Amino acid sequence: MADSTTNPYAAAGVDTAAGDLAVELMKSSVRATHGPEVLGGVGGFAGLFDASALRDHRHPLLATSTDGVGTKVAIAQAIDKHDTIGQDLVGMVVDDIVVVGAKPLFMTDYIACGKVVPNRIADIVRGIADACTATGTALVGGETAEHPGLLGPDDYDVAGAATGVVEKDAVLGAELVRDGDAVIALASSGLHSNGFSLVRHILTGAGIGYQDEASDLGATWGEALLEPTRLYTLPLLKLIDQLPGAVHSLSHVTGGGIAANLARVLPQGSWAEVDRATWSPDPVFRVLADIAGTPLEQTEGTWNLGIGFLAIVDGAQADAAIAAVEAQGIAAWRAGTVHIGARPAGEFEIGAKGVDGGAVRLVGAYRDGAK
Repeated sequence: MADSTTNPYAAAGVDTAAGDLAVELMKSSVRATHGPEVLGGVGGFAGLFDASALRDHRHPLLATSTDGVGTKVAIAQAIDKHDTIGQDLVGMVVDDIVVVGAKPLFMTDYIACGKVVPNRIADIVRGIADACTATGTALVGGETAEHPGLLGPDDYDVAGAATGVVEKDAVLGAELVRDGDAVIALASSGLHSNGFSLVRHILTGAGIGYQDEASDLGATWGEALLEPTRLYTLPLLKLIDQLPGAVHSLSHVTGGGIAANLARVLPQGSWAEVDRATWSPDPVFRVLADIAGTPLEQTEGTWNLGIGFLAIVDGAQADAAIAAVEAQGIAAWRAGTVHIGARPAGEFEIGAKGVDGGAVRLVGAYRDGAK
């Protein structure tokens, strides 16, 4: 008979007790995201959400999205700071749902790690839960999987999925866009969670460590690069409510940059020029480009360069839309105009990610100094 004190799973590198402790440490944060629609508490095999909450909708459509944080997690691991990555995850997942005008309902997360360190996992999940609260999303479940031998003891990756709801006649999209619509830019909080493979390549090539001071950014490189992704869901839902019918489509500026993501939410036969002179990219973009010896224009297909979201709104209500967004603490400005018909000569980004959308290009030169 095997020695009862020997745990073969622990000998293989999996610590179930540490996993249980991690759940205990995160319970209060997760519960704080729950409203009366969430049933069953924390720790079940499946999360339960009371769908009778949708009975007041005339014709509800469910919207869903899934994403991760990408290689930004490598920086969190390098400086052992894990309390902001969760907000990045929610920003990448939940803010994709609002693009169609949907209100988020619930989210689940998945963390794969080489070794469960309870406080580290709790920090990650606490960040997810706090951001779920900030976006009106219930965190109804998740999974932490320990993968020794596949991932190193300090390695992990995070991903998540969320579901929201929107009335069928309130769905936003390219079909609503009209000639003369304004392209409104909403400021980012920095790099968000895209283009970090390029960031890491630049710093490695320059021999810069994440603990090194970035004097132009007022922090260490690691701290500056972990600036969490701005959350846009509630401000945009409020904008939609305040100006009924004014918002026609929305674009989340993630991988691919400004032009490609805007082209995805414009109709075929339309075009827009985004004027670089309407804003100044944040210092983090300028400093990284300077280190790389690369013009900012060459990074436009990778980084958001200071624009986290784009709203295509009725041209006559552009000023009201900008005021509504800025009243919620997000800088906003008119960056261009949508045109339907023949476009000027020259290269445009036409559609993206399999979408046969509109044509977009950036023109002019970036402004110097802050917006």
